[in-house]
Amino acid sequence: MRWVDIKEGFKEFLDEFKKEKTGIAGVILLIILVLVALTAPYTTIPNLPEKWRNSQYWEDNPKNVPPTWYNMFTSQKLVPQEVYYKDELKITQLNKNTTIIEVDYVLPENYYFGPQGIIVKNINVTLNSPYEVPTISVYFERPDGKTVPLLVNKQLSSSLTVAVGRDSTISSNIYIWLVNVTEGREITMFEVPLETILISDMVAPLFAKVEPGMNVDDIIENPQPLPGTYKLILKIDNPAPDENKVIYDDIKVTFLGRTYGTMGTDYLGRDIWAGLIWGSRVSLTIGILVSVLSTIIGLVYGVTSAYLGGNADEFMMRINEIFASIPSLPILILIGATAGHITLWFIVVLLVIFGWMGIARIARSMALQIKEQTYIEAAKALGAGNGRIIFKHILPQLLPYAFAVIALSVPGAVIAEASLSFLGIGDPTAVTWGQILNAAQAQAATTKGYWWWVIPPGLGIAVVGLTFVLIGTALDKILNPRLRRL
Repeated sequence: MRWVDIKEGFKEFLDEFKKEKTGIAGVILLIILVLVALTAPYTTIPNLPEKWRNSQYWEDNPKNVPPTWYNMFTSQKLVPQEVYYKDELKITQLNKNTTIIEVDYVLPENYYFGPQGIIVKNINVTLNSPYEVPTISVYFERPDGKTVPLLVNKQLSSSLTVAVGRDSTISSNIYIWLVNVTEGREITMFEVPLETILISDMVAPLFAKVEPGMNVDDIIENPQPLPGTYKLILKIDNPAPDENKVIYDDIKVTFLGRTYGTMGTDYLGRDIWAGLIWGSRVSLTIGILVSVLSTIIGLVYGVTSAYLGGNADEFMMRINEIFASIPSLPILILIGATAGHITLWFIVVLLVIFGWMGIARIARSMALQIKEQTYIEAAKALGAGNGRIIFKHILPQLLPYAFAVIALSVPGAVIAEASLSFLGIGDPTAVTWGQILNAAQAQAATTKGYWWWVIPPGLGIAVVGLTFVLIGTALDKILNPRLRRL
């Protein structure tokens, strides 16, 4: 085949492809998917797979909250995440031993509940006098003039994180304050009902109306939001400032939102949007790699079998039938269950091993017709070897079919990988859509109504499949004249 003929054929193919609107739509979707996958480290979080299973990395995020755009569709709006650093805080040195750090937080009208929690961290302490440890007290001033003592004289260290909403001591202090305001009596830590502070949301009452005579359980279960300006006050006492140093340069105060980011969070506070973007890299890589390798192996195997003919053809076809009779997905599940987990590269190898048989049989049928052509006989008469005839004169005739098969095979490989990951036997070092769905299934996200955790990964798999089906269907119409007439 001459270069001029190849160039002319390719030009005709492009002209025909431009007329296929479904094919153009598929190419546009593919370009978008590739750009999203390539830019994942820059548009989301670098090295996300290394951080995905580290729960400490996500402790500053709210758990199980919907995306911020969810507020567009609800009258009871949910507050977004707000983070304050040193420059945004009011830090006052009262005297040599006492420092006050204040941060204002505004709960606007029409917002339902307040933040999911408050996190204060990254106060660095250098301790040279262990008998005079600095202490921290945390207070919360409300718009109605009431002050809630959240934490009193707790020893301060660099590893200390003040976590309102996650610390049972702080939750107990909130309950004690509620009883004091509503019932006018003082109770001790031992009188606080443990099941209430462990199960209930003890942050919502901080941002709710609390008046004398109200029922504490009603406030906890059905808090009425109290809009206005709140103030978080950190009081740090350092009895030995010359020996023990307290540095606030890296301090970070986070009001955990009831909504977060573009696609919300899961049960660990992981950013689902980042997981979706990184998952596209795995899906595209596995889908395209498996499809290309399976097609190449199938084409070479089928054409070789057809060209050799006779006993060699019979033997090769029996091998093909043996592989075709093996149920691939149960075998993959069995291997994964035995090994614990399967790496992505091993998944690619297994999917290729069980994915070339159908292509080989079709390629063999096409090659049986081609090898009867006169130019094949002429090549044999001129002394061309089997390899030269197969790779130079027969395989190029099958390339149009190969491109269509590659496009149409990608969805199957993507779904196979997602299925293994959904069953919990995928690669634990990667972030995939199947693993996100597996975590959602394990945490009963569907029954709890966490739609942002379930629907987007499923849509991602569907979009990748649709992209290659659109391209493959367009190629099939162009390369299969009979289908083009229908």
